[in-house]
Amino acid sequence: MNDRYLDFVASPFGKFLSGAAGLPQPTPLERFAAGKPDILGPVLVGAAPGAALGASVAAVLAAAPAASLFHPEFSAWMGLSQAAGVMSARFIGESSGTVGSAVFDASGIDSPAGLSALYRFFHDTVKAVARNGRIVVLGTTPELTTGLGARVAQRALEGVTRSLGKEAKRNITVALIYVDPGAQDAIGSTLSFYLSPRCAYVSGQVVRIGAAAVPAGISARAPHAGRTVLVTGASRGIGAAIAEVFARDGAKVICLDVPQAAEHLLALAQKIGGDRFALDITAPDAAAAVVADAQARGGYDVVVHNAGITRDKTIAKMTPALWDSVIAVNLQAPVTITGALLEAGALKANGRVVCVSSIGGIAGNLGQTNYAASKAGIIGLVGGLAQVLAELGGTINAVAPGFIETQMTAAMPVTIREAGRRMNSMGQGGLPEDVAEAIGWFAHPGSGGVNGQIVRVCGQSLIGA
Repeated sequence: MNDRYLDFVASPFGKFLSGAAGLPQPTPLERFAAGKPDILGPVLVGAAPGAALGASVAAVLAAAPAASLFHPEFSAWMGLSQAAGVMSARFIGESSGTVGSAVFDASGIDSPAGLSALYRFFHDTVKAVARNGRIVVLGTTPELTTGLGARVAQRALEGVTRSLGKEAKRNITVALIYVDPGAQDAIGSTLSFYLSPRCAYVSGQVVRIGAAAVPAGISARAPHAGRTVLVTGASRGIGAAIAEVFARDGAKVICLDVPQAAEHLLALAQKIGGDRFALDITAPDAAAAVVADAQARGGYDVVVHNAGITRDKTIAKMTPALWDSVIAVNLQAPVTITGALLEAGALKANGRVVCVSSIGGIAGNLGQTNYAASKAGIIGLVGGLAQVLAELGGTINAVAPGFIETQMTAAMPVTIREAGRRMNSMGQGGLPEDVAEAIGWFAHPGSGGVNGQIVRVCGQSLIGA
């Protein structure tokens, strides 16, 4: 659906009027498209004393490739960048011009006093980050630090990054990536995602990376080449966007939806060169049918549980049928199908399960006790199966979308719709492809260190945690 306010403030008169009235002045987000760089550069780098992730950052920039600038306090970058083959120069303030991204390695901060290095870096550089730019802070997982001071300081990074996401404005996204000790070689796919146009609507989020083997020879442009991906609820909206992103990135996609959506499903499958799978996932034999399809294909590499419905009423007015139908589609089906696939060994090694939760499952919504229960339950599913998947060499994660422009949100009352669009750091709604790109990152062959995570695709919404 068109965001008429976004169009209005883009006009000279609209910009003047909204500015005079003190209204938000959002500008369209720049998203990934063919021909755009994988990383928004040049990348300005900095680090606190004792930082341990510089070589890993240099390797990611070299693979892109992306040029770099370095803050004067990070003189060690010259040696690291030269060793990796990354072009580099010293950052000297305004005369250096704008940068596409900024990365600060805070992994060595082991006391509250040490946070001053973080302050100095962003005090000097935040205004140099261009519109639609990226900011990433790297830290050490607080629970795995040694000493109280380090744990306190590393946890403090969350407050800094979430605040930066609200201060930076200009469509700049901010992320905090905690890296477990020994997991520095597993940061590539995640750091690349958060420095790329793909994360245009993912900001203010915290991700933890554990140690994991990274397969060799992953194509930057087709990371899912040769993989088989099942997407449920694929006929339209977010589901269709997920299918298209996986197909774009090289996967064979099985597009699953209810038989009533067969026409849309066929059109999508033909468009992306995938297969259609008409199935009611709440049917008694649905799990067996999915397992049979997976086995016939030699197993799935990725399963995306996207299918979902809403049946809104306050709980006092909600019928049992409205409650049961939402729980059945949104929660029970993913639980049952995932369990059946795991029991049958129909998910390949290094496989990925990605679920679609919702900001409603985190914050709740008026008239959506059934929907919120189902989406909060998805978070429970991720937590409950993370160790199980890890033992099989796989992962399970979930995205939690905020306000995304779909047919469902287009049907909302205008006041609720406008609140959803404006009450975030981007001042606008997200698009289905924003959710799809985040799912593609979770499913990436190199994202084995990202497991049991819930990441909100919400433009850093003011609603919820």
